[in-house]
Amino acid sequence: MAGNTSRPGVSVTSRVLAILAAFDERHRRLTLSELARRADLPIPTAHRLANELVAGGALTRRPQGDYVVGRLLWDVGLLAPVEADLRRVAEPILHDVHATTRATVHLAVRDGDHVLYLERMRGRASVPVMSTIGSTLPMHSTGVGKVLLAHAPPDVRERVAARLTRVTPYTVTQPPILAEQLERVRRDGYATTSEEMTLGAASLAVPVVRDDEVVVAAIGVVVASLRRDRARLLAALQVAARGISRQLSER
Repeated sequence: MAGNTSRPGVSVTSRVLAILAAFDERHRRLTLSELARRADLPIPTAHRLANELVAGGALTRRPQGDYVVGRLLWDVGLLAPVEADLRRVAEPILHDVHATTRATVHLAVRDGDHVLYLERMRGRASVPVMSTIGSTLPMHSTGVGKVLLAHAPPDVRERVAARLTRVTPYTVTQPPILAEQLERVRRDGYATTSEEMTLGAASLAVPVVRDDEVVVAAIGVVVASLRRDRARLLAALQVAARGISRQLSER
């Protein structure tokens, strides 16, 4: 939540940023009163600024009257150098993975303590998928998230482990078990999940490593089951990750 932005003397920019920061993974839709409370603003001020943000495309007001993040913020976010280069380089390679596997294919990066999806190519409609381009999900319950969490700084891993939420009955919520899984990810070079984010879906993901050995992203697939095709899917992802890494290094 923002600081004391209801106090006199705080700039308009700070108040606008407070409104935008009021949205997070658990607060994707906010009524005016909720928005004002989370931004620590008087309701009239929040109403005026929110309406200006709606007019500019940064927020959208739904028919029910509540507010959601607008398309403008996502479009601007894509101009960040890392994300823009990643998507530009990865897109044709991910299309090849999608054509080969017919699975849902993801490109994701770490955004604080969450995983941010930069690209999604939808596979078989029968496999349920929670992600959308621009959305964030918990790292501990997704394949790409576990890859990114395994290579995140220790303080990030500690924060995530301290608040493991149960998404499905199969989500890992015990820190020691998660720590063992992350160690295995670092050792084996890939992560898997089975119905931890969505019932009826399994995922497999690998890191995208820059030439300085820094993990900058993860790519993964979501399928109904990994029992039969794990080796084939893993090989396709590893080839794709090497291709993305090579092109990033050349740039």
